[in-house]
Amino acid sequence: MDEVRFVDTTLRDGDQSLWGYRLTTGMILPVAAQMDQIGFEAIDVIGLSPFKLRVRQQKEEPWDRLRLLAKKITRTPLSVMGGVGIGGFGVAPRALIKLRTDVQAALGVNRVQLMDPTNDMSFMIPDTIRFSHAAGLEVLIALIFSESPKHTDEYYAQKTREAVKLKPDRIYLKDPSGLLTPERVQTLIPAIQANSKGMTLELHSHCTTGQAPLCYLEAIKLGIRILHTGIPPLANGPAQPSLFNVARNACLMGYSTQIDQAPARLVSRHFSTIAKREGLPPGIPLEYDYSQYLHQIPGGVISNLKRQLTEMKMQHRFEDILKESINVRKDLGYPIMVTPFSQHVVTQATLNVILGKQYKEVPDEIIQYATGYFGEEASRGVDPDVKNRILDRPRAEELARCERYEPSIEELRRQIGEEGIPDDELLLRYIMGGQEELKAMRPAAPIREYPVYRTPLILLTHELSKYANTRYISIKKGDFTLRLTSAADGTATAGAFPAAKHQEK
Repeated sequence: MDEVRFVDTTLRDGDQSLWGYRLTTGMILPVAAQMDQIGFEAIDVIGLSPFKLRVRQQKEEPWDRLRLLAKKITRTPLSVMGGVGIGGFGVAPRALIKLRTDVQAALGVNRVQLMDPTNDMSFMIPDTIRFSHAAGLEVLIALIFSESPKHTDEYYAQKTREAVKLKPDRIYLKDPSGLLTPERVQTLIPAIQANSKGMTLELHSHCTTGQAPLCYLEAIKLGIRILHTGIPPLANGPAQPSLFNVARNACLMGYSTQIDQAPARLVSRHFSTIAKREGLPPGIPLEYDYSQYLHQIPGGVISNLKRQLTEMKMQHRFEDILKESINVRKDLGYPIMVTPFSQHVVTQATLNVILGKQYKEVPDEIIQYATGYFGEEASRGVDPDVKNRILDRPRAEELARCERYEPSIEELRRQIGEEGIPDDELLLRYIMGGQEELKAMRPAAPIREYPVYRTPLILLTHELSKYANTRYISIKKGDFTLRLTSAADGTATAGAFPAAKHQEK
């Protein structure tokens, strides 16, 4: 039997897509060892984008998560996302990308999933591959999927040829907006396979349109053997398909898996308990929404747009902005709606709608896009008339004169103004723009781990004990009775005995 293997996305993409980075280190650590026993090909553990949020809101040292997980997850490779930016939407200096790679490898990372938001294989990806291989990491290059007149099967065949020339260890098809259909899988994956020279191909999709689970099964039929899935409740919705669903269907189709269901179910129960206690949404299958294929805006960007419009008392313009986003994306040559371009397109569309005139005001990021800051391949696709309107302003001339900043690590250390700090601290200070917020974060209490409730009885007892003024708890099931009594000094005593020998009150 052919074996289907799985990369787990629960801790990073599941958290990002469903909980908005509210999954804390203390929630993860109690089940990290169990996740190591499930049998994953790799576990995607961290991205740099939410570092600022973790410092500001969770008061957590971001690198500690990686350190602690590496101690508990020792059998399964730890995987991270790697892009052209570091903790923001811009393009990071190459010295910092190398530093990021070295720091992650030193802290226990085994593989890195690299992506360029424009699929430009000549811009930053070659250097990043070189840094990653030098650090001893397994390297994957993403082929980011999108729907447009530009993104044909031949386009992806060409991108596959370009990626293979860079000699990664693997490639993976990344569908960030959940736009793949089973019909497109039938033509796209063979086009990629025909040009991959036998290189291992993984598939990563989101359930935004509800079709990812079907696409995974179609991909299995075409020879894909590594799929990216999440553990409920951090699966489905706008996140990845459920491990349980895909594994079961793969087995019904005659394929084998090495997934150990027992620890996987325990992890699922643990995160489900946290979701209920903290009011966090579980991922559920979504209804098909054709509008997703028109605007292609990721769910996280849409939710943020709705919140901002509500704060501005302009929520009635939401649909207008979605429609204008379609026009802006076309004007810019169909950028892939993935970070940072999805945010940039929506920002420009919002300005166009609110100001009542297209490109009356243009953010710096759109100007940079048109000038080639994100790579020449991106800027070549901009409509010539629109490019003239974007660049015909003083700010464009000012940005065009700015050369890309490529400082050395030594220069960055001098800018930060403190010699001898560890590399991970240097990188963290760069992301945070200094150390003031780090100083405010570090006096916070140590990580609080959430207990793992292996039985419903223990969970029920714990929840009942939180009620104020509770003197005792008595639980009866069949011939068994459990009584917890609070003494006058606040301590607790417990007793368990056959119900027939005890008169219930």
